[in-house]
Amino acid sequence: MALLSGRTAIVTGGAQGLGYAIAEAFVAEGARVILGDTDLGRTEAAAETLGGLDVARPVRCDVTSTAEVEALVGVAVQAFGRLDVMVNNAGITRDATMRKMTEQQFDDVIAVHLKGTWNGTRAAAAVMREQGGGAIINMSSISGKVGLIGQTNYSAAKAGIVGLTKAAAKELAHLGVRVNAIAPGLIRSAMTEAMPQRIWDAKLAEVPMGRAGEPREVAAVALFLASDLSSYMTGTVLEVTGGRHL
Repeated sequence: MALLSGRTAIVTGGAQGLGYAIAEAFVAEGARVILGDTDLGRTEAAAETLGGLDVARPVRCDVTSTAEVEALVGVAVQAFGRLDVMVNNAGITRDATMRKMTEQQFDDVIAVHLKGTWNGTRAAAAVMREQGGGAIINMSSISGKVGLIGQTNYSAAKAGIVGLTKAAAKELAHLGVRVNAIAPGLIRSAMTEAMPQRIWDAKLAEVPMGRAGEPREVAAVALFLASDLSSYMTGTVLEVTGGRHL
């Protein structure tokens, strides 16, 4: 039997990049997915590629809005009758050194990553506690562990997600709801490949395995955390970094 057969999952930021790779892995293992993203056209196209409305539903969702996240969760329950997995993946970057970073750039990143993850965790938990179980997966980053130059906003948000994950895991464990986080390192994507070559090379030099990760490698870890293979794990942070920043 497929690892997620009969289960329903939400993936925020699911129209592209890591989110789409996670949704693709989930569908391949029998899940039905709800893709939440701010670009509805791209989200609709992603859902169609995954197999259409029988297995994937597109929803426009701004994760900084509590009401929109609650509506996203409502779509999962209405369309498929339950919610088993919540992946809080949506994110943005607004990199700048602290001296040059604007207050708006700081607020925007904190709102999408940290508040968005809180919104998703809270809304999903409300459904999962009534079901008697579920898995919540929050996307942190190696930046939240070590802090990276030009990312005081992003590093703060990603470190905050780790604390949120651990606190929520303690609150929800007795209800059968597991909450874990993934901390990717240098993963090949449209965003990272847009880096100037010198910055890419410098980051790559920090990876003991000598290569960037692929989105499918992060998706495989998300699949593990979503499935019963990780049934006795909660409050953990799994690093997918090729050994970077050990």
